[in-house]
Amino acid sequence: MNAVAPNSLINLDVCVLNALEHFIREGLPPVDLGGYSRPLVVGSGNAAATGRIILEDRDAVFADESTYQNVLDAVESIDGAILISASGGKNAPGIAQDLQNRGLEVRLLTCNRNAAAGQYVDSDKVFVFPHAPEPYTYNTSTYMGMILAKTKEKPQEILDHIENAVNQSLSKLAMPFRAFDAFYFIVPKEFDAIRQMLTTKFVELFGRRIARDVFTVEQAKHATTLVPTDNELFVSLGYENDLWGRYRLNIPLLSNAGYGAIMAVGYYVIGKIQAAKPPWFKDSVARYCKEAARWFDSALPVIVKYA
Repeated sequence: MNAVAPNSLINLDVCVLNALEHFIREGLPPVDLGGYSRPLVVGSGNAAATGRIILEDRDAVFADESTYQNVLDAVESIDGAILISASGGKNAPGIAQDLQNRGLEVRLLTCNRNAAAGQYVDSDKVFVFPHAPEPYTYNTSTYMGMILAKTKEKPQEILDHIENAVNQSLSKLAMPFRAFDAFYFIVPKEFDAIRQMLTTKFVELFGRRIARDVFTVEQAKHATTLVPTDNELFVSLGYENDLWGRYRLNIPLLSNAGYGAIMAVGYYVIGKIQAAKPPWFKDSVARYCKEAARWFDSALPVIVKYA
């Protein structure tokens, strides 16, 4: 494990800007998701959410490392598999080998040219995406690159929007983020799949130190605000909230925003919350990487730099 001083780690908002600038310089590769009639899409954590996003227009079956075997046993019509893993390690090699043994063609989406899972996948079906070095678990440039490669959104437009419209909205917040101990994010219904990514990021950065929920506009109508919290901020992305919460922050999205844009904007705002709070993540990540390395039987660096 590489030794990294906590104060040298960037916050998530800076990571978003770095990722977009990296994609502007490096571009994004084409991705071929195959002509499968009903693919199995497998990933862990936000890789699974990424799979749901980039294959939401397909008749696909979605699973994670805990459920994919049961899904394969239950759904006979699966005719291929798409495995998503930024590192191509941890659970991914075992899943890829299992899928290969079952006779399924596998495509691997990764950010690691030396991904261990790649040994079980034909080389022409391994798609390697660019990424910028970032703290462990952030997985911002990794999965954002995969999403942008599918949606064809322009990183420069997203970056300009954040640096102008988003920052302008943040400047209008009556009270600083540090004054709130609960956050309720509202997203348009067409971006339901982003909820898992935003929720996961809150858990990784704040654990149980901050209360949070993420709902679509329609979901918000169903008793999710029944019990109020005094110091709760309602943050709406791409929706003008005039219904819920004493404290509100409305963040605009680009008129042509896709999942790449709402991921970038959502992560950016969460990064601003991170910057306003004590450095819980930065003080804990090195210890966590050391402990978690035993679970996966492999070294986990604090700063991730794939080959």
